[in-house]
Amino acid sequence: MESTKPSIRSSEIVDIATTVHALYKTLSSGEREISGLIASDLEWWFHGPHDCHHMMKMLTGTSSQSEFKFDPKSINPIDPKCVVVEGWEGKNVYWVHVWTLQNGVIINFREYFNTWLTVTMVRAIDRPVLTTLWQSYLHRQQMAKRSLPEIVLAI
Repeated sequence: MESTKPSIRSSEIVDIATTVHALYKTLSSGEREISGLIASDLEWWFHGPHDCHHMMKMLTGTSSQSEFKFDPKSINPIDPKCVVVEGWEGKNVYWVHVWTLQNGVIINFREYFNTWLTVTMVRAIDRPVLTTLWQSYLHRQQMAKRSLPEIVLAI
């Protein structure tokens, strides 16, 4: 399979990364006013241990920032509409959030808890072309040290 990276204009990267960063900053300050950042009909998907969907609990108001603190270690725009955010606390807590934006508003959220993630773009021109856009940092650093389920997200 051939691998080619998509071209992204730097202004698009800044815009989507700024929106997602603003969400984490707002939530970490304890504020609940996120309506301008997230669509009212947000699509959500979760993979991980039961009852570990901490961000969705925070977004819906069923928990507070004090119950689980999100400290992003990296915020990575991977295409003009998608941002991957990764964080961990110690050896037992690892999370990845994938946010999809449209017109500057978050419309889709995928939450992964204690799960390795690889984000791959699939294009079919003359033949399928797969491009790895992002892979879990801990996956690259500690794969031999830790056993977690692994998922490939094709966009």
